Amino acid sequence: MENNTIVNRFLKYVSFCTTSDENTNLTPSTPGQIEFAKYLRDELISIGLQEVELDDNGYIMATLPSNQTANVPVVGFIAHMDTSPDASGKHVQPRIVTGYDGKDIVLNEAENIVLETAKYPEITHYKGQDIIVTNGKTLLGADDKAGIAEIVTACEYLIAHSEIKHGKIRIGFTPDEEIGQGADHFDVKKFGCDFAYTMDGGAIGELEFENFNAASCKITVHGVNVHPGYGYHKMVNSMRIAYQLAVMLPRWETPEHTQDYEGFYHLVGMNGTVEETTLTYIIRDHDRARFESRKREMEHLVRKVNREYGEGTAEIVLRDQYYNMREKVEPVMHIVTLVMDAMKEVGVTPKVQPIRGGTDGARLSFEGLPCPNIFAGGENFHSRFEYLPIPSLVKAYEVILEIVKRIK
Repeated sequence: MENNTIVNRFLKYVSFCTTSDENTNLTPSTPGQIEFAKYLRDELISIGLQEVELDDNGYIMATLPSNQTANVPVVGFIAHMDTSPDASGKHVQPRIVTGYDGKDIVLNEAENIVLETAKYPEITHYKGQDIIVTNGKTLLGADDKAGIAEIVTACEYLIAHSEIKHGKIRIGFTPDEEIGQGADHFDVKKFGCDFAYTMDGGAIGELEFENFNAASCKITVHGVNVHPGYGYHKMVNSMRIAYQLAVMLPRWETPEHTQDYEGFYHLVGMNGTVEETTLTYIIRDHDRARFESRKREMEHLVRKVNREYGEGTAEIVLRDQYYNMREKVEPVMHIVTLVMDAMKEVGVTPKVQPIRGGTDGARLSFEGLPCPNIFAGGENFHSRFEYLPIPSLVKAYEVILEIVKRIK
């Protein structure tokens, strides 16, 4: 396979705006995802995949039939079509930095937007490589359009090279993973796999089979607005109460102060007036008991506010999003070993680590489809400083091919 094939495919994919939106109450949550899904459906048919289906919820499934007589396990490869609402995904303008020199990269000279090695030292690991970057105004979309490009290109290669013997392969592309809804309508039984992999990890070599337990938390604080000149003992400023509640959480248990297996509370949104303020949090922890404790702490703080300001002043809505897949993968650890061996075969050093986040595979594992996560190759996801080293993109594609060859 020439690098141009997978690179051009990826560059085409990022031209689609597929930012998800948790506030629409639709599936998929945004129309750009359906537009992209229709394009992918047609592409999968054109390269020769079978049983290509796009359902009403924007989920795509397809099959590459077995070309051998031996009865081997059915493997699936999954990626998500949406991009994170944390940064704009509209009018993505990627460019390729050829032969990266190891120095700062000016993404946008006119607006002085620079990918600085001092802030993002990991990029220096890719000195000498060709790297796809943004123009500094949007995210890139390697999370997870790189994963889709790797899966499609691998299938295309296998179709063209029938001498490579493999069992039945299923692929699935999901909407709305970035807002925790990617597995909401995924039909595991219909997918029909013994196990699967999400191509949704970060840097080259990453291999993950444990992730955060995750919940969303929305707290609404109600106030009373009157003319400020006559607010004495009448006004109740919901924004001040919301701030009081926010600072009661441990200041060191936030994303900017935690790493590895440490969990956190993350304030992702704050919107308010005197009459009503909304705080939106995500809650994360690898340990299930600590995760449950964090949710109880949020409820405790709301009760504390209500005792001080009156019942009903603050309301809370908690929603579990996904759980740590480790407990479902450990009984079938051979599927992790399989990936490690495949990586080594293509010259990639496996880096087994916990996901400080989640993937569709976390929920799918709890629905009976063990689903570890493999690197897609990008770095700085959800950011306008996102980038994708092209050799990492290619190696992920090679890992898929090697996995398929090794399934017996």
